[in-house]
Amino acid sequence: MFGLTEDQESLRAMVRSFADKVVAPGAQERDRTGEFPLEIVKKLGELGLLGLPFSEDVGGTGGDTVSYALAVEEISRVCASTGITYAALLSLGISPIYFFGTPEQKEKYLPSLFSGKYLAAFGLTEPGAGSDAGGTKTRARRTDKGWVLNGSKCFITNASYAGVVTVTALTDPDKGIRGISSFLVEPGTPGFQINTPYDKMGLHASNTTELVFEDVEISAENLLGDENNGFRQFMQILDGGRISIGAMGVGISQGALDKALQYSMERKQFGQTLSSFQAIQFKLADMATQTELSRLMVLRAASLKDAHLPFGREAAMGKLYASETSVKNSLEAIQIHGGYGYMKDYHVERYLRDAKLLEIGEGTSEIQRLVIARALGCR
Repeated sequence: MFGLTEDQESLRAMVRSFADKVVAPGAQERDRTGEFPLEIVKKLGELGLLGLPFSEDVGGTGGDTVSYALAVEEISRVCASTGITYAALLSLGISPIYFFGTPEQKEKYLPSLFSGKYLAAFGLTEPGAGSDAGGTKTRARRTDKGWVLNGSKCFITNASYAGVVTVTALTDPDKGIRGISSFLVEPGTPGFQINTPYDKMGLHASNTTELVFEDVEISAENLLGDENNGFRQFMQILDGGRISIGAMGVGISQGALDKALQYSMERKQFGQTLSSFQAIQFKLADMATQTELSRLMVLRAASLKDAHLPFGREAAMGKLYASETSVKNSLEAIQIHGGYGYMKDYHVERYLRDAKLLEIGEGTSEIQRLVIARALGCR
């Protein structure tokens, strides 16, 4: 049995209360309007949650990955748009600077990111390089003053509100994936364009944009980590990010279960509540079981990361199972609600639209299965 420490239980209770009181009330309206939850992000900064899994010596809260996964779960339970905003900020936005940045880069950006003054984003995916993340075409050409970037990125989270974006680009095309580097680019730099957000199926309040680089000049100090080490960097970042996406899946699964259980105990048909029918009881039992299994797998991966042990396989397993469970639970919640489940007033259709992205982002379910198979020794 996986047990939480007293500190982790307290953190979970605090975030749950915040999610119920602050995040949940506007979730449906944000989904309708697409309003970005910027004020909520700032409040998360005030609570110390934006620095949660980062060490105190750089201004972080000094928490652990398990606590971070619990926070992502509780926020996503009521609003996945806010959940992915939070998860992408920490796992993809802040983590590259935290793990690979120079002392000067950390000092420049991390305090503002931890406080919520502005956000950070991670420019990896391209129109022709999705699952094949190593197939990047964005180029970085060395000059006497530094580098010049040309190319584009797509499906980038939080970029419209970012004060800095980590961008991957080819610095030595002849070396393939061993010729990719990472750079820090600030919005407002001439030639760097952040396009209008996409019109998406779900996660409407999450900011997702296209980035375009046309002769973007940056200094040599904007290189993040070692030159030509970008592929190894972003593979490490994605491994950690899969824990947060798995935690999002757990949150959506739990939210769908909560809504379905509540409705089934209130709705009457044939003179009795839906929850008294065995067909509904079996659905709820399966939903609860799969949610708990997802949670345990995600927390297992998080605990391995905290122990500085290999966790890539477990992160892939947790992300795979939790994301697919979130879709299944959302579908079952709609089915239990019947016709009302198809209506937006009852929330569960939003859970389904939001959940589907989890089977795609941070590596599709198919990619997770490849990662797991290779960890088993398949070649």
